[in-house]
Amino acid sequence: MAKKVAVIGAGVSGLISLKCCLDEGLEPTCFERTDDIGGLWRFKEAVEDGRASIYHSVITNTSKEMSCFSDFPMPEDFPNFLHNSKLLEYFRIFAKKFDLLKYIQFQTTVISVKKHADFASSGQWEVSVQSNGKEQHAVFDAVMVCSGHHIQPHLPLKSFPGIEKFKGQYFHSRQYKHPDGFEGKRILVVGIGNSATDIASELSKKASQVFISTRHGAWVMSRISEDGYPWDMVFHTRFSSMLRNVLPRTVVKWMMEKQMNRWFNHENYGLVPQNKYLMKEPALNDDLPSRLLYGVVKVKTRVTELTETAAVFEDGTVEEDIDVIVFATGYTFSFPFLEDSLVKVENNSVSLYKFMFPPHLEKPTLACMGLIQPLGSIFPTVELQARWATRVFKGLCILPSETTMKMDIVKRNEKRIYLFGKSQSQTLQTNYIDYLDELALEIEKQRHCSSELPRP
Repeated sequence: MAKKVAVIGAGVSGLISLKCCLDEGLEPTCFERTDDIGGLWRFKEAVEDGRASIYHSVITNTSKEMSCFSDFPMPEDFPNFLHNSKLLEYFRIFAKKFDLLKYIQFQTTVISVKKHADFASSGQWEVSVQSNGKEQHAVFDAVMVCSGHHIQPHLPLKSFPGIEKFKGQYFHSRQYKHPDGFEGKRILVVGIGNSATDIASELSKKASQVFISTRHGAWVMSRISEDGYPWDMVFHTRFSSMLRNVLPRTVVKWMMEKQMNRWFNHENYGLVPQNKYLMKEPALNDDLPSRLLYGVVKVKTRVTELTETAAVFEDGTVEEDIDVIVFATGYTFSFPFLEDSLVKVENNSVSLYKFMFPPHLEKPTLACMGLIQPLGSIFPTVELQARWATRVFKGLCILPSETTMKMDIVKRNEKRIYLFGKSQSQTLQTNYIDYLDELALEIEKQRHCSSELPRP
């Protein structure tokens, strides 16, 4: 009898997890709290609780060539970088091609996921869901958590003294949809990530003035690289990855700085990262440098205080008559439907083996999918995660001992902090190609594994 797998969420991770379950002969059931697929990439004018939210102009930061699933290329007439509506169209074609919709229960919210009474021997889960006001319960052999990590906004208002006195409008970037209604405003955008630079550049075309406040600066890259090729086709090569791994770190730092400054000198724009040698994810934005040259966007240091109408910055400057503040301060993540002991979130970080498996479970039958921010496309990343997870569920691939997995987590965290620092927005960052290689190696081990082998 095929093993039953609960897939929580019908976004990117959920869809590819469904397909990988079917490829392995598993019996999946996907629970999606909304009425459609797409997750983060399905734009809606209204912000909905418990669901990721994007602005209308969002375009992918990775090219279609590097972002498609392994056995399903994107249509040739699609552009290299996709508007969110085009990407959603790809997911619809993908779901139809592999007949995935019949496995999804829409408008069904997962309330709880608990260990079955005999979990230590069976590895089964009790899943409770609510649909049309009715609660239902079922037992599954495995669970794939595909609920995403761009749902719960991180809004650190305590870090902005005087916010309670501010008379203008302020909101998290999750609330932003389009620039209409911001004509003639003086706007402060807090943050320097992808959302912050996108929103600041877009608002500057309607507002009278936009300020972008950054604590540490950031590298800014264009989607367009050498000879007009997409940046990720040039950056993610076996040769360049090999160099980053074998060369001394001081040389790698120098190479990274030269590469990041190839488009424009960040020092001239006040954007040089405070610790420029930390290999953090850069912001990808094709418009920001020109908007800075036009003066319609101005870079400011960290906000130290807010008054009724003004913002005071770390360098002592003050900007008066601020009408709107947009906090592009990232997201935190949680799993309210999981028992507290299953996946602990501390300081916006989780202890998961290869970002997927809780190491302390008696049976490896729960996996968190897509809980990572690679400098590269999430789509092939989560596909490899799903291919590995489904093989683990079947017993074709065996996880190492709890001690070995915990040691791997500690080493990975130490390396991450060494390379990327402790910034809240970088907690899930990892080397893209190295991580894909790790997953591919785990999948390859299948031919040396047997479902008869006991777990160490």
